[in-house]
Amino acid sequence: MREQVSAAGMVLKASPVGEYDRRLVILTREFGKITAFARGARRPGNSLMAVSNPFVFGKFLLYEGRDAYTLAGAEVKNYFIEIAGDVEAACYGSYFLEFADYYGREGLEAEETLKLLYQSMRALLNEKLPNRLVKAVFELKLMEINGEYFEELSGNLDPSTRYAWEFVLASPVEKLYTFALSDQVLLEFSRCVEENKRRFVDKTFHSLDILQVLVDN
Repeated sequence: MREQVSAAGMVLKASPVGEYDRRLVILTREFGKITAFARGARRPGNSLMAVSNPFVFGKFLLYEGRDAYTLAGAEVKNYFIEIAGDVEAACYGSYFLEFADYYGREGLEAEETLKLLYQSMRALLNEKLPNRLVKAVFELKLMEINGEYFEELSGNLDPSTRYAWEFVLASPVEKLYTFALSDQVLLEFSRCVEENKRRFVDKTFHSLDILQVLVDN
């Protein structure tokens, strides 16, 4: 009999397989990014239906196979249903999942990225925080976690932009979303983050394309 293991994580992707199954990509603290199959998860009334969706965060109970895991169950800490029910928040959240998937690696522990995802999803639900600020902070911190960032900004910038940059790089994840920026500084800060991303990240994100269309309209 196969041994059951548990892993704290968040579902990044869920896609249908066969008639009733789902293929999941889960970012886990212990095992990094893994593939897991939720057998029968698309069958009405199946116990895995609710836990095999993007944004689900908790402890996943798994059986390890040769090339993938089989999901046995989950102890869910947060479904983030409110995000899935808000079109704009869902677009931002989907982009965060896709960006985390880009950096995720099997066998590479992901505790800091998981904490960042969780806190960023909570920040999207905070009406006092602009989603554009949450996005810029998330991007910069995720790149910092993975060692791809400018330590210092160059050019003639507002001192508040430099302070925000240094604050995000130096702060623990739990303290990230504790500041506000004026519209002008947020625009400049976001531009600096985007320049950093162009320098280090060689990928286009489908969810970001959708988000830009939504926000621009």
